[in-house]
Amino acid sequence: MQITSFYPVILTEKVARSAEFYTAYFGFETVYEADWYVSLRTSNGKTPYELALLDASHPTVPAVYRRPVQGLILNFEVENVDLEYKRLILDKGLPLQLDIRDEAFGQRHFITSDPNGVLLDIIQIIPPSEAESAQYVEKIWLNDEDGDQG
Repeated sequence: MQITSFYPVILTEKVARSAEFYTAYFGFETVYEADWYVSLRTSNGKTPYELALLDASHPTVPAVYRRPVQGLILNFEVENVDLEYKRLILDKGLPLQLDIRDEAFGQRHFITSDPNGVLLDIIQIIPPSEAESAQYVEKIWLNDEDGDQG
């Protein structure tokens, strides 16, 4: 299979409110907008990312699946998680679902949520503990931006 695009689609009863949330707090821009579907894209980094919001009751969704999203976490890897914590939690007052902390497996992160209850894990990659480092196939924390060992 040759994949030309891949993006999550959140089934929701709050299409417009969710679109406002992702544009206001995460820098997405609207690419397509209907009352039942909104396509969002952000290109404020090296790679563009897409996210779509779909009315859960829309007839394009098979009838047995026409219900809002449950059990979804979207990971947002960022350069400085402490700045994002300040901006999103302390300044903007988004709901805090898990307070900021360092994990032995190599993340400093916190979790907030969107209007649908989708969890948003805001992550900065950090060096894992010595015990956890053996679990990694790719040693992503070893290189700095210039590709030098750091």
